[in-house]
Amino acid sequence: MVSVIFPAAGQGKRMQAGVNKVFLELGGKPMFVRTLLKFSAVPAVDELIIVTGKAEMAPMRHVLERVPELKPWCVVEGGSERQYSVKNGLDMVSKDAEIVLVHDAARPLVSRETIEAVIAEARKNGAAIAAVPEKNTVKVVNADGVVQATPPRSTLWAVQTPQGFRRDILVRANEQAAEDGFLGTDDASLVERLGVPVHVVMGGYENIKVTTPGDLIVAEAFLHEGRGEQLKEKLADAAETAKEKLQKLTNQK
Repeated sequence: MVSVIFPAAGQGKRMQAGVNKVFLELGGKPMFVRTLLKFSAVPAVDELIIVTGKAEMAPMRHVLERVPELKPWCVVEGGSERQYSVKNGLDMVSKDAEIVLVHDAARPLVSRETIEAVIAEARKNGAAIAAVPEKNTVKVVNADGVVQATPPRSTLWAVQTPQGFRRDILVRANEQAAEDGFLGTDDASLVERLGVPVHVVMGGYENIKVTTPGDLIVAEAFLHEGRGEQLKEKLADAAETAKEKLQKLTNQK
């Protein structure tokens, strides 16, 4: 059995929308609904656990109750940090779950191929994350703003979600982190502390986390790009209109 935890309790201050960013619409659907539908389309996924702020639990349930295509789901109250929210979600995972995925509710463009690859790798090796090779040169900089080193780009990967683990590994990692007072930047960092190898599977550059208004624009662009012929028709219409306007301007001269 595979369970998926979706952290969605962030305040989204960088989005400056005055509302939890996962409620913002992307392609006519709330972002978190689009994300959950992606996982519901994967046969191996059995249950969805959404972790959000206390004030947003009722509105989120209200929205999800009207989406019939979803796998069984529940909404759980989040914590003050993402790590604590994931722990709250983990406490609600079915006892039959063998594999647990954690995926940002604000990553609605993840592909089915990526989800299935993470599940397969987690089943095989116990811990897996989606990531993509870093395209940019990255510098190590000290507190004074001075470059200390330039790591070989071939060794650098930009980490995404989903991240998948055998349930017992993720439970043990969270328990150890709580005991040590350790706060990680992602779930894999907790597992790494146990000495468990975390395997990387290829994600997708379109699998962005929507954090800022600019990210929302990029996500819309990726979404439209996936509409194939519909997009080509719109581009053709736009090009024809532009040509007509340019011709009129030319004739006026």
